[in-house]
Amino acid sequence: MWIYEKKMQNTIKVSRPDVCFAKLVITQYGGPDGELSASLRYLNQRYSMPTDTAKATLTDIGTEELAHMEMIAGLVYKLTEGACCEDYEKAGWGGQFVQHDNGLFWSDANGVPWSAKYIACLGDPITDLTEDMAAEQKARSTYEHLIACTDDPCVKETLRFLWQREVVHFQRFGETLNTVQEWMCKKTHVWNGHKFECECDD
Repeated sequence: MWIYEKKMQNTIKVSRPDVCFAKLVITQYGGPDGELSASLRYLNQRYSMPTDTAKATLTDIGTEELAHMEMIAGLVYKLTEGACCEDYEKAGWGGQFVQHDNGLFWSDANGVPWSAKYIACLGDPITDLTEDMAAEQKARSTYEHLIACTDDPCVKETLRFLWQREVVHFQRFGETLNTVQEWMCKKTHVWNGHKFECECDD
């Protein structure tokens, strides 16, 4: 259950429309390392986490990623606001206009639609949390690449905010991985139908 606060996590501003950059930043909407993939990954993995703390972390971060997807959507919309077919054609993004006009669609910077192949759930908490840390690092790198591709200070500010959140999420997942490993090392557990004993030192 969530309570939705009807405001952006961070104000979205652009200095000017820029369809060319919108074509790039859309990857964080529906690309392999984008916010949709992150949100679905974490909100799905939470069910197979062995502790309430781990479940809560995945719920919180997965929910925040939905807010980040909203921010990216707002950014793309502002970058393409008022753009016509000719503007999209000049940006090499004519297919987007033909299929969606100024509407949004989940795809990467090359126009490849979002796929469930981008997300993973192995059901093993160590594997999944390690995957989540890698996902945050990939998103961080992508934001760094996007920041390098724009000279709009307003856009850079939004992207830097999102970059900072990826760093924080990586840290939270690392902490959660440590607590789950400690939990697994305390005693014999029956988890997900499997009995195991930890061989860790006390």
